[in-house]
Amino acid sequence: MFENQNHATLLVQLQQFFGFESFREGQLATIEQVIDGHSTLAIFPTGSGKSLCYQLSALNLPHVTLVISPLLALIHDQLLFLKSKGINAASIDSGLNQQQIQSVMQSVKQGDCKILMVSVERFKNERFRQFLSQIKISQLVVDEAHCISEWGHNFRPDYLKIPQLCQIFAIPQVLLLTATATKKVKMDMCARFAIEPQHVVQTGFYRNNLNLQIQPVVQADKNMALVNNINHLTGSGIVYVTLQQTAEHVAQYLKLAGINATSYHAGMDTESRQQIQQQFMSNQVQVIVATIAFGMGIDKSDIRFVIHYDLPKSIENYSQEIGRAGRDGQPSTCITLANLDGLNTIENFVYADTPDLADVTLLLNIIKQETDKTGTWEMQELALSKACNIKTLPLKTLLVQLELHGIIEPRFAYFADFKYQLLVDKSVLLSRFNASRADFLQHIFDHTQFKKIWGQLDFDGLHQATQTPRAKVVAALEYLAEQDLIILETKKMTQVFHVNMKDLMQHTIATQMQQYFKDKETKEIKRIAQLVRFFELTSCLSNNLANYFDDKQAPIHCQHCSVCDGRPAQLPVTQISQVIDDTQLSQYIDELKQHVASKNIILSHTTIIKFLAGMSVPIFARLKVKNLAGHGALSEWRYQDIANAIDTLEDK
Repeated sequence: MFENQNHATLLVQLQQFFGFESFREGQLATIEQVIDGHSTLAIFPTGSGKSLCYQLSALNLPHVTLVISPLLALIHDQLLFLKSKGINAASIDSGLNQQQIQSVMQSVKQGDCKILMVSVERFKNERFRQFLSQIKISQLVVDEAHCISEWGHNFRPDYLKIPQLCQIFAIPQVLLLTATATKKVKMDMCARFAIEPQHVVQTGFYRNNLNLQIQPVVQADKNMALVNNINHLTGSGIVYVTLQQTAEHVAQYLKLAGINATSYHAGMDTESRQQIQQQFMSNQVQVIVATIAFGMGIDKSDIRFVIHYDLPKSIENYSQEIGRAGRDGQPSTCITLANLDGLNTIENFVYADTPDLADVTLLLNIIKQETDKTGTWEMQELALSKACNIKTLPLKTLLVQLELHGIIEPRFAYFADFKYQLLVDKSVLLSRFNASRADFLQHIFDHTQFKKIWGQLDFDGLHQATQTPRAKVVAALEYLAEQDLIILETKKMTQVFHVNMKDLMQHTIATQMQQYFKDKETKEIKRIAQLVRFFELTSCLSNNLANYFDDKQAPIHCQHCSVCDGRPAQLPVTQISQVIDDTQLSQYIDELKQHVASKNIILSHTTIIKFLAGMSVPIFARLKVKNLAGHGALSEWRYQDIANAIDTLEDK
C-alpha cells in the first residue's frame, strides 16, 4: 500500500512534468486510487486524457509500469510524448532489433525506465517472459481495455489471458482504460480483474461541442455530397471509409475537386503512413480519407470534422471515430453520409470470420494427430490457419475457447529458430567464466551449426546430450547478448499446449465450438442492425449515444444534432445492380467445383457463398480461385441473399 499523495503534490507533478495547470474530470480520482494500490477501471470519452492516469501514477510507483496497447502507432505516439516531457519510457516491439531490445530490458532492470509498452502478443515470446520473471512490476495498464470483453466491439482473444498473466508475474494491480464500454462490458471487465464498484471512475460521455449530423444520401450522389460538405466546413478533417480501394478513389475525387486530400490505409508501407500522418498533424494536408487504420493515437486536438463516407461497423466504432473531432473543446461537425447500400460489406466481414463446422472438425483432428504420447501439441499459427482453413483471428479465438473448456492448456511458446553471431572469439568468451559455466557454454557451441557468421542452435541435440532445461539455455544466451558477447536472433514462434485427449475426443466439441461462432455472428449482425436503428432515431442522437454507454447525465435535447434540428433520417437503399440468372449462377458454382475436384476437396455451402461474395478465407489463396469468373461476382449482394439464391437453385 502506498501513501496517498496529497492533491498539492500531484498538481505540482502535473505542472512540472506535463505542463498542465489542472486535472481534467476523473483523472485525479483515478491516479489517487492507483497510487493507493487499488485495481481501477477508468472510462473517459476519447481524447479526454486517459493516458495521463498511468503516466503520472507511474512516476509515483516504485517499480516499472507495464502497458499493454493494441497498436504500434499508438505506442510510438505515446513514447514520443513521454520523451518530450523527460519521462523515461520505452517499448519492446517488432520494429526493434535484438540489440535495441536488450538495451530496453537493461534499462528496466536498472530501474531507469518507468514505463514499458508492449502489445499483448509479446507475452507469447519466451525471451520476454524470461525477462518479466526477473523484474518487479508495480502495475499493469490495459489500454483499449474493452478488447477483454466478449461483449465488446473489438474483442481480442489474447486479452482474455491477461488476468492469468497478472498471477504468473505477480503483478499486484491493474488499471483498465477505455472510452467505449456499455454497462455489460463494464461489468465483464470488473469481474475478470476483481475491480470493486467504488474503483470504477466514469466521467460523462456527452460532448456538447460535437454536432452530430445524419445525412441520407443515395450512393450515386455520395461523392458530390462529400465535396459539398467539406467546402462548407473549415479546418482539417477525417473521412472514414470501409475499404482500402475506396480510400484511394475518394481521395482522388476530392483532389480533382480542388480539396487538399490524401488517402491512408493499412495497405500502405509504414514510411508512407508516417509521412501522411505527419503532414496531417502539421496542417500540410487538410483531409485524410482513411480506413479505421487511421485515428487511434492521433493526438491532434483541432480536427474540426469527421465524416463517415461509409457506415461504421458499430455504435462503438462510430463513437470512437467521431471522438477524434474537437478535442480542444471547440465546435466540430460529425457527418454520416448514410444509406443501406454498404450494409453487405460490413456484414460480410462478420460472416467471413465464422469457420465452417468441417473446418472446426479438421482443426480438432489435426490436434489429435499431432499430439504426442505425453499429451504435448506444438503449432505455428500461420501454418495451422492454412491447414484448417480458419482465418488467424477466429483461429486465436477458437484456441482460447478450447482453453476455457479445459481441452488444451498453454504451456509456453518458443522460437523454433535460435541464431546467434559471436562478437568475440570463442576462447576469449569462455575465458570470462568459471570452469563449470565455460563447460556449459562449450556444450551450447558444440550443438551449434555455424554457417559463415551465424550459428543455428540445435536445442533437441543439446537436450539429449546434456538434459539441460531449455529455459536455462535461453537464459544463458540472453546473458551473453546482454554482455555484448553475441547478437541473438529468434524466428518462427511455436506455441506449445498440453492436450486433455479424453475431453478432445468428445463428439460434441466441434458442434459446441461452431455454435459459439454462430452465436458471435448473430451478435455482430445485431450490432450492425442496432447501428442502423440509431441513425434512424427520431429522438436526440447525443442523448441516445450517451445512454448507450450508460451515461444518464446528457440533456434530453442537445440542440446540436440533426434530429434536434428537425431532420430525422430515413436511410435510402439502391436496388441491387447485379442481376444474375440461374444459368449463370450455376455456371460459376460448377466452375469452382471443377477447379477443386482434382484436389479432393468437398466445398461446403458456406464456402461457396464466401466465394461468390469475394470474401477472403485461407483456402481460396491455396486453391488459387481468385481468377475464376465467379469469385466476387455477387460482392454487392447481402450474404443472406446469396444463400437464398443458392438454396433456390438447389431446390429446382
